[in-house]
Amino acid sequence: MMRSLYTGALGAKIHQTKMDVIGNNISNVNTVGFKAGRATFADMLSQNITASAPASGNVSATNAKQIGLGGSVSAIDTIFTDGTPVATGKNTDMALSGDGLFVVRQGNQTYYTRDGAFEFDAEGNYVLPGSGYYAQGWTATDGVIDTAGAVGDIKVAKGQEMAAKGTEFINYYDNLNADAPMVTAINPDTTDPNSVVVTFSDGSSVLAAEGDYKVGNSAPISATATVYDNLGAIHEIPVYFIREGEIAEDGVVTSTDKWLVSLSPNASVAKGETTSAEFVDVKGNTGTISFNAAEIQFDSSGNLITDGETDTLGAMTFEFDPASFVTETTDDTANADGANPQAVVQTSQNVTLDFSGLTQYAKSTSVNTVSDGNTAGILSGVEINSDGVIIGSYTNGVTRPEAQVALAHFTNSPGLLKNGTSMYMASDNSGVPVINSADNLGVTITPAALEMSNTDVANEFAEMIITQRGFQSNTKIITVSDELIETAVNMKR
Repeated sequence: MMRSLYTGALGAKIHQTKMDVIGNNISNVNTVGFKAGRATFADMLSQNITASAPASGNVSATNAKQIGLGGSVSAIDTIFTDGTPVATGKNTDMALSGDGLFVVRQGNQTYYTRDGAFEFDAEGNYVLPGSGYYAQGWTATDGVIDTAGAVGDIKVAKGQEMAAKGTEFINYYDNLNADAPMVTAINPDTTDPNSVVVTFSDGSSVLAAEGDYKVGNSAPISATATVYDNLGAIHEIPVYFIREGEIAEDGVVTSTDKWLVSLSPNASVAKGETTSAEFVDVKGNTGTISFNAAEIQFDSSGNLITDGETDTLGAMTFEFDPASFVTETTDDTANADGANPQAVVQTSQNVTLDFSGLTQYAKSTSVNTVSDGNTAGILSGVEINSDGVIIGSYTNGVTRPEAQVALAHFTNSPGLLKNGTSMYMASDNSGVPVINSADNLGVTITPAALEMSNTDVANEFAEMIITQRGFQSNTKIITVSDELIETAVNMKR
């Protein structure tokens, strides 16, 4: 039989395989996260008619005479280029850009996918609703995510509660005026015996019936911070800044770069002295706030001095009246009056004050604060950012991370095995998956969007035409070879 008959059949077969690949690509043109395939050919073994020969005497070298035995499918590759992200408006959808895949679980089997059409089920599990596969990632603990830990199912239940959290720190920032006027004199008012005239170094004066002023210091400047106690009750706590000066023998006041910070506007308070104030919360419970007066100092450039003897940090302590300040618990501890058998005394609370964000420039004073803490709240909604962090919004106005989606990176992504339903499995040639967050893998997540198929329809149509012509040409080889065999048979007749 003629070799061309077999090579033509092989050629038709491999072009049929390529058409199958093209058909699958076009069939999945609208499949979320689909990666197109590509069939490539290679020739098969060749039969040697004569071997090659080296040059000899007056005869030059000759090449081997070989006849090819047809073609074969050398590879069917998966093309892992990015598809186009399309906005969906659904806040649980995600589209990937870059070399990464979502990690999902079914039973004990782990799969990988580019399909980001996730949503939360009735129990708060983050899943692919079509298959029920659980998205894998890291769940936050009190708003903190540890991506170094093991991944697990992501679960964010709508309606979950956030406990009240007492304030632990207050940061003070912005500016204290470097030209803050100092008190140079305090004199009785001749027209009002209940008032005094306070004169400042800038030549201004005020008539004061109350307040704390001291010659050599500035007037007290207050900055109020919002502080939450351990039950989530809100307290507005003022802290006072008083610029300290020096008085010469001739009575001239010279300002310094030192500021006294305390809970009291009393100008006579000294550094290290305990200052305190009382407060009453919304339930009528009483408590005491105490704070050791601190001294902060600035250099000639207006920056806070944070070394040496400068005290840049203090501690504010909330101390509650044990007879009245109680919170519910599971302990069988009776209240003072015998009521509410499930009650326990609220513990005291320390708040760290940080003044490192302050400056002293020649501009108006504007001291602002930022602090932590919150009242109790209930989860009301979630959003996902570009790092795959699921951020929860609570009814108390607090937003915090609830979980983060894990991604997998493979050294050879085209080596993954397709498992249907847009899932991939690791293979011997894909490499071991590296599980990490999107930012650490250099992958971008587009929230509220889905990655479309990367099938290029125009290119597939062109390949379809080329494949069709190749198939037709090979079938023609079969036809002509058959005619040649028939002619040879007819010669005997």
